[in-house]
Amino acid sequence: MKKIRFIDKIGMILNMKGGITIAGTKFSRQRQCIIEYLKETKQHPTAEMVYLHVQKKYPNISLGTVYRNLKLLADQGKIKRLCYGDSKERFDGNISQHNHFICKQCDNVIDLDMESFEHINTLAQVYFSGKIEGHITYFYGVCKGCLNKINTETSNDTKKTEIEK
Repeated sequence: MKKIRFIDKIGMILNMKGGITIAGTKFSRQRQCIIEYLKETKQHPTAEMVYLHVQKKYPNISLGTVYRNLKLLADQGKIKRLCYGDSKERFDGNISQHNHFICKQCDNVIDLDMESFEHINTLAQVYFSGKIEGHITYFYGVCKGCLNKINTETSNDTKKTEIEK
């Protein structure tokens, strides 16, 4: 019996088993598991974190396979690859335009729910003779959890100093 396939707007082929074949690549349950994990998590995991998650379902998967699939998915625009500073690459299943905050204390990456500032491309174009097609903006600082920890430690240190006097 011949499989019936449907092509959707973004060029993916959906087969009757519910698997997704990304244009030009063979369907892979492992790749599908990676995509599903990245779409459901807000964690912005590293490749190693993705590997540990996928390995629960597919114990024989290698870290190399995860890296290759992450690269393929990022190259195809199915996921975002986040590269900043000296830190390890992180991956995001949310491919819509949004910004990220990176905590300098714990290296956590957090989605910022804020108004778009796409007009920055137009502003930058004034100072550039080529064609600006987009931008990537990362915000840095200390997250709420780390601030609370710092404030607690500072408070405890102050109490110890007062007791010692």
